[in-house]
Amino acid sequence: MNFASTPVDSVSVNHETVETTEVSHAEASNHGETVGHKIEEEFNASELINSHIGDSHDFHIADWDGHPISFSLPVILWTNNGLEIFSSSKFHHDNSGEHVVDINGQKLVRYKEIIFYADKFETMTADQKNTGAFAFDARPLDFSITKNVFSMLMSAIILFFLFFAVARSYKKNPNAPTGLAGFLEPLVTYVRDEIAVPNIGTKKAGKYMPYLLTIFFFIWINNLIGLIPFFPFSSNLTGNIYFTFVMAFITFIVTTLSGNKSYWGHIFNTPGVPVWLAPIMIPVEIIGMLTKPFALMIRLFANITAGHIIILSLVSLIFIFKSIAVGPVAGAFVLFMSVLELLVAALQAYVFTLLSALFIGQAVEEHDHH
Repeated sequence: MNFASTPVDSVSVNHETVETTEVSHAEASNHGETVGHKIEEEFNASELINSHIGDSHDFHIADWDGHPISFSLPVILWTNNGLEIFSSSKFHHDNSGEHVVDINGQKLVRYKEIIFYADKFETMTADQKNTGAFAFDARPLDFSITKNVFSMLMSAIILFFLFFAVARSYKKNPNAPTGLAGFLEPLVTYVRDEIAVPNIGTKKAGKYMPYLLTIFFFIWINNLIGLIPFFPFSSNLTGNIYFTFVMAFITFIVTTLSGNKSYWGHIFNTPGVPVWLAPIMIPVEIIGMLTKPFALMIRLFANITAGHIIILSLVSLIFIFKSIAVGPVAGAFVLFMSVLELLVAALQAYVFTLLSALFIGQAVEEHDHH
């Protein structure tokens, strides 16, 4: 959530207008006489919020003298002409207002951070453009490094160096961990003793500890990255529905592959249920299998996104009311919500890990039938 990149640097709170645009009288009133004047363009809070919780091909760092200062990320595409790699800064506005680029004679359009072939984009309806993520025939294969991908790679590198340093610390002093190892050991122990063992069991918990530790620290670090409002942080990875879907899907795969005979027996031959109810119970049990990862996906996405939206909405109040007097009140609430979000960042990582362990434990549990 990048407050530093908030596109309101041109806003003047002490004046009557929020943002002004130079237009001609002919454009404003459809008359032939041209008299330059300024019209008010209302501050759009929804546009601000969507731009910050969404993904992007660059980091907007700040504005200087009316010009944005951005860190452009690489665009990597497999197009009809083969592999194309270029900087996202090559995109520019054309007469239609879209971001376009011409690469080796092939024109591409970027619409809501999705890249299309220009010729096919022009024939698409508004609904098709808004659901463009699934218009595979109109898009090149996109392997671009966006803000969310950048954040994911950065968090993976952070995790690697954190635990590499901890491993070296234990080699030097295996008895009494100090420094970073002393901070991380209680967290690792907590995941083992309070999440893995109670839900999976002492015998099998060790097998799943690497996965549980990975998702706990990975989600927690990315939650914290989303709360730091400046480059190279500020991305909203854990508030992206595609990311939470993949994380939940991985838990679903681990759970499904770990299922023992007893687990599958409860799904396809529920003990104590008459045989004639099997056509009803089996679909219900299968739906139950799918709702578990769905709940994981939605819970993480909704909680992280909601926190970002609330904070950005509080900031937007200053410009909606066009009064600096709202600043101290909104700022106090933003500070409170930011501190609360620090708690939510750890809590959501804990809940996702706990539920993953619970689902895995249900799959590997041995049931005694009498």
